[in-house]
Amino acid sequence: MRNLTGIAMSKPHLKLCLIVVMATVSAQYVTAAGRENPDPTIVKTEAGLVHGKISNRVLEFKGIPYAAPPLSELRWQLPQPPKAWTGVLDATKYKSACPQLSRYGSTEASYDEDCLYLNVTVPYSQHSSPTLRPVIVWIHGGAFVGGSSSLYPLDFIATTGDAVVVSMNYRLGVFGFMAHPSFDPDWNGALALEDQRSALRWVKRNAVAFGGDPNNITIAGESAGAASVCMHVIAPEETRGLFHKAIVQSGGCVTPLKTVAENSKTGQKVAEYVGCTEAATALACLRGKSVKDLLEAGSKAQGSNLLAYAPSVGSKAIPLHGADAIGSGKFVQVPMINGGNRDELRLYVAYDVQAGDSVTKDNYAAHIQKVYGGFADQVITEYPTSAYSSPPSALGTVMSDFRLDVGLNNCIYLQTAKLASKYVKVYEYVFADRDAPPVTKNPGFEMGAVHASELPYQFPHFSDTAKVDAPALPEAQQKMAKQMMAYWTSFARNGVPVAQGAPVWEPFTADDKVFRFEPENLGSFDASSEHNCGFWKKLYPAVLTR
Repeated sequence: MRNLTGIAMSKPHLKLCLIVVMATVSAQYVTAAGRENPDPTIVKTEAGLVHGKISNRVLEFKGIPYAAPPLSELRWQLPQPPKAWTGVLDATKYKSACPQLSRYGSTEASYDEDCLYLNVTVPYSQHSSPTLRPVIVWIHGGAFVGGSSSLYPLDFIATTGDAVVVSMNYRLGVFGFMAHPSFDPDWNGALALEDQRSALRWVKRNAVAFGGDPNNITIAGESAGAASVCMHVIAPEETRGLFHKAIVQSGGCVTPLKTVAENSKTGQKVAEYVGCTEAATALACLRGKSVKDLLEAGSKAQGSNLLAYAPSVGSKAIPLHGADAIGSGKFVQVPMINGGNRDELRLYVAYDVQAGDSVTKDNYAAHIQKVYGGFADQVITEYPTSAYSSPPSALGTVMSDFRLDVGLNNCIYLQTAKLASKYVKVYEYVFADRDAPPVTKNPGFEMGAVHASELPYQFPHFSDTAKVDAPALPEAQQKMAKQMMAYWTSFARNGVPVAQGAPVWEPFTADDKVFRFEPENLGSFDASSEHNCGFWKKLYPAVLTR
């Protein structure tokens, strides 16, 4: 046997040589991750060098372009590669959120289309990591019309799980999820998803530079971010190989979707409001309108429809409904964490009450009728206001158990687990801490574990604004936050959620194999019984019994 210089080698020498080569390769990974460089804050990506900063035991790289700015002719086009740069790119500050209006009197508006950037957070210490770390890609929520990666500090997850954590901005609302007859039919209503997929391809190509394992990527998201994870899971021809595990927090993967044609009606309203009604010139006309005018037209077209810009089924981007894809095994078959919050839709009842739409004993029936139509009498009998602390709490509980047109409900989460668990391991959960910090100002009724109330347990001081200035969690909640993130990051590492000293989280095999996250009460429980899914199955068998 000869080595690379042609010198004869014995087997012991060959073994020693292989050890040296492997150590050299490992050292190259470490150096690429910025560990043994003279300046560990500089990393070489495919498009050029980036300069981050050390903060709170992590290396942070913010505002790295993963696609070209979607301006002018690139508005409503597939994301295009970013231009390479010379020198060193300053990656110490977040870039602009994608265009959006302020919502609920708290979130921040943005009018900047140059927003397709991502952020990478890497654990930092003086000792190098001998192996590549798992990668977690976080997709933010915001009802498909708002939100930003800058709202989510990634250091807690990164240090808890010794993981590389990535977040990104993606086009929203009118610019990212709107369908219109003049758009490319393959991607109509799904350009935001293509932004996310472009970011995932960037992660796959650049993970090693940050010490991440391109063959161990977990995608995770909450609300619209969770629904986006669902859309990637059910589009295997587009996304297979881009991720290896999925975490869905309040997404409802098997919620029925509207078709591209149905959602195009909203897009046509937007075009009408800004004066772009001629079919032959509509696209050029829309591209000539200001961001502000389009956002305001989009809000007007949306009205009170919470899901006016939800993803559309029937394109290359989303070929099948979630139930059809998952139920038939036509999805990316990777392990999943799936679930949501006990009192999801009490949050939106609170928003309505704050806006002046009261819920009282006298108008409770009218609210139920509006949502459940011909089933109203049965629902009122099953959920009388007398069984709850207040009529708004009753209404929020009803919708959090099941609501057909909004995927934020516990019976639809269970149905996702039942279909997916036939093919992959699913770890089902309910976040049930009714003492979680308030997500909005006090609406005058009991909120509980509402939609998004788990986010401060993952992202300390999460406040739904770029200030990230919410108070620290109380001690009991901090303990559970550490347990939650231990489960999450263990799952990202090897597909099994484990937290030292905490109960075993078993894979979902039956209704009572659902994990409850509640301080001092962690463990399995019967979620179907808790959320009355037997009742809802009788009313909606086509959705909940296939």
